[in-house]
Amino acid sequence: MGAPGRWDTVVVGGGPAGLTAAIYLGRFRRRVLVIDAGESRLGWIPMSHNHPGFPDGISGPLLLGRMRAQAQLYGAILRAGEVSGVERSEDGFAVTLGDERVAAPFVILAAGVKDRRPDFPGFVEAVRAGLVRLCPICDAYEVIDKPVGVIGDGPHAAREAHFIRRYTADLALVHIGPADALSGEVRTGLAAAGVAVIETAIGGVLPEAGRVAVASAGGRRVFDTIYSALGMDARTGLAAGLGARTNEAGCLIVSSHQMTSVDGLYAAGDVVRGLNQISIAQAEGAIAATDIHNRLG
Repeated sequence: MGAPGRWDTVVVGGGPAGLTAAIYLGRFRRRVLVIDAGESRLGWIPMSHNHPGFPDGISGPLLLGRMRAQAQLYGAILRAGEVSGVERSEDGFAVTLGDERVAAPFVILAAGVKDRRPDFPGFVEAVRAGLVRLCPICDAYEVIDKPVGVIGDGPHAAREAHFIRRYTADLALVHIGPADALSGEVRTGLAAAGVAVIETAIGGVLPEAGRVAVASAGGRRVFDTIYSALGMDARTGLAAGLGARTNEAGCLIVSSHQMTSVDGLYAAGDVVRGLNQISIAQAEGAIAATDIHNRLG
């Protein structure tokens, strides 16, 4: 391996949390390196209408591009690649990127989450087209009174269907799990809310002429949008290797300044808690960056 490079902070993840941290650190006149695997969920979003300051909406790729340009304007260095390890060193951390090691007294983990994707033809393209959606908090307002399905395999999907029911009455839970994964009580609650349950296999869910068709033994239904409610997994492997604590959902536990249980290791964005919102990720990135700046002296 080459000789370690030296930075004030290394940020792992180039989504809204990591890039906001980089913008702040750059403006604090700190040397910051952002390592981006290119997997930010923001890059999939065709148009966000709930991000403050954009009443007409803004696309995820456009927002990411603007944030990258802003971070670079203030001196942040952006590198494409995947971090394979973070280790403790005498004066902070050593971060491994390919055959290279870079050193910094502080690391911000902003690697986000990995969605448990349905085996849906052209899943990412369907998300970018708005046929498949991932976050009803973000965009259920856009499906008001439209035919909507929720793909899931258990109670989590039922809870998401109840949330979306506030926006549309034309709603069904497309249940691709075993029948007993939904209890009688859960099914009764769905029926009382007017949510139909369609029992099918994921192979019965197909894109069709700008909509999504679902075939089952009970017939065929077509939806404008399908929400995937199969859950997600926080990308906490790097932090776990350092002994950082996680909560019952597998997300990193942090202080009010976004520091994990490992001194000098910070976390921001979806890897921290379940309310996966752009504005929250940005705020957490700013908090972590400011605390690091204060500690650098």
